[in-house]
Amino acid sequence: MSRFQFVADNSATFEVKRLCELVEIERSSFYAWLKAAPAREERARADAELATRIRAVHGQDSTQGAPRITAELNDGAPVGDCVNHKRVARVMRAEGIRGYVKKRRVRTTIPEPSGQKYPDLLKRDFTAEAPNRRYVGDITYLPLADGTNLYLATVIDCYSRRLAGWAVADHMRTELVEDALKAAAAARGSLKGAIFHSDHGSVYCSKDYAKLCKRLGVTQSMGAVGSSADNALAESFNATMKREVLQDTACWSDEPTCRRQVFRWLVRYNTRRRHTWCGYLSPSTYEARRAATLPTAA
Repeated sequence: MSRFQFVADNSATFEVKRLCELVEIERSSFYAWLKAAPAREERARADAELATRIRAVHGQDSTQGAPRITAELNDGAPVGDCVNHKRVARVMRAEGIRGYVKKRRVRTTIPEPSGQKYPDLLKRDFTAEAPNRRYVGDITYLPLADGTNLYLATVIDCYSRRLAGWAVADHMRTELVEDALKAAAAARGSLKGAIFHSDHGSVYCSKDYAKLCKRLGVTQSMGAVGSSADNALAESFNATMKREVLQDTACWSDEPTCRRQVFRWLVRYNTRRRHTWCGYLSPSTYEARRAATLPTAA
């Protein structure tokens, strides 16, 4: 209870002046607080209404924090009805609504001493001026309750962070990363002239993968051995996916559940999940809107 509320609750029994002296506040401050009561009540009502809207958005995806929920609430709303992200964060704190924050690590990068090495063409610059020019990729493990793993290989466009291609398998053979790159080529129509950046994993250094890249017109790039920062975009994607899908669960219950949940998240990532890089648009929406604003040839 605030000191002002204490004075208000006891003002019918005791003199206001004495009560204010007791709790060490100015009478003028108390009366100003009393005068502002209707505005406080209206603000409380509006906050309760906002909390209901926040819960509805959070209920669809419990991993979302204040920035993404704010973007969702403001999407399509008239300018006068938009809500400030600080207010959303305040209401979420008051209501105990929060996005997920993470609390076994499997080695997926296995260097191949005899494999082909490629220069680092990105130098930690994970940006691109247009789609289909620069990609990064990696392999991450998907732990199952029986102690085994599935593995996810990714191909991510640096321009929009769109997941252009992926593959899931119960092995880390070269076919896994080949399938992911082929999926990206199918989604984009062609990868000719694009750069694909990875770590020094044996599958990425293999002759078969090099042949596929050459056939697709892809130039390979690799970061330094043992440096996760040189492939930070792909590493971050993997961490986000597992954090948001698994949350506090250590592993998936079985293979079908894992495949289903990961597939659902990957599709949502491209089409619905709001990405900070894209100004809180989904990668697909970001690409579509940017394409719509490009000048057309006369």
